[in-house]
Amino acid sequence: MQQTQGIHHISAMVNDAQRNIDFYAGVLGLRLVKKTINFDRPEVYHLYFGNETGQPGTVITFFPWAKQLKGRIGTGQVGVTSYIIPKGAVPFWENRLRKFGVEFTSSTRFDEKYLKFNDPDGLLLELVERDEGPINTWNFGGIQAENAIKGFGGAVLFSAKPHKTADVLENILGLDCIGQENEFLRFKSDGNVGNTIDIHLNPSVRGLMGAGTVHHIAWRAKDEEEHQKWRSLLLEKGYYPTEILDRNYFKALYFHEEGGILIEIATDSPGFAVDERFDELGKKLMLPSWLEPQRDVLEEKLPHVEVRVLEGNKE
Repeated sequence: MQQTQGIHHISAMVNDAQRNIDFYAGVLGLRLVKKTINFDRPEVYHLYFGNETGQPGTVITFFPWAKQLKGRIGTGQVGVTSYIIPKGAVPFWENRLRKFGVEFTSSTRFDEKYLKFNDPDGLLLELVERDEGPINTWNFGGIQAENAIKGFGGAVLFSAKPHKTADVLENILGLDCIGQENEFLRFKSDGNVGNTIDIHLNPSVRGLMGAGTVHHIAWRAKDEEEHQKWRSLLLEKGYYPTEILDRNYFKALYFHEEGGILIEIATDSPGFAVDERFDELGKKLMLPSWLEPQRDVLEEKLPHVEVRVLEGNKE
């Protein structure tokens, strides 16, 4: 049975593009590795944040659109996005979140301590210390490698049918169920980032798509051959995957599982350096070839945004 290495990326919806950049780059210290547009709605940015190279398992993406209504986190969604920080980094992050006025709480799950907080649009985030994952060498806003976010720790899924979602994790994606603690069922892949998924077994309110919610979670396929095998498996198991779509930086297919969560499977390659050098990642608006003739019109419609050092980082 083929197995995913873990999360490829997570995509969410927010209202304000500059506020989004200020938080994920300015406060959390992630690198804006790609500034492009939503291929299905080119008047909306698609922003990608990750480690220095935008390695699969580190990238969170956003569709910022000022006019979209506020969503509600609930069933049929990724409820919480988890990030790994190095061992011993919790005090640094407690101080940093306080400095930027971000309220947080602490909790324990499967013998791990989590710092939990919301981003400016209401997305639920958490930080967890682990040895797993490569050190993130991207240095921005005074965050050094010994404290920098490495990538995803995983996610907490809010499923309308938890055991149906568990079946997809085990029998489609190949994750291993490693145990249950209270209301959480934990699964793990063999990757070193984005490898731990908890399913919340007590469904909450029904989720409503909108700003402040996760749109979909994407899982890694190592290459196009494996990608096609997953599509064949989904068809065999009675799911209805989309055709394979070219997203420039990866190939993608999508399907809904019975718990209501939109799942993508994405290829690791070609990656974010396919259309710009590593040292230039995220600096310029990148467009697919079929939209390049509309560059002037799109750049005029899209709001001006930039990665900037926040006041709290100038002290």
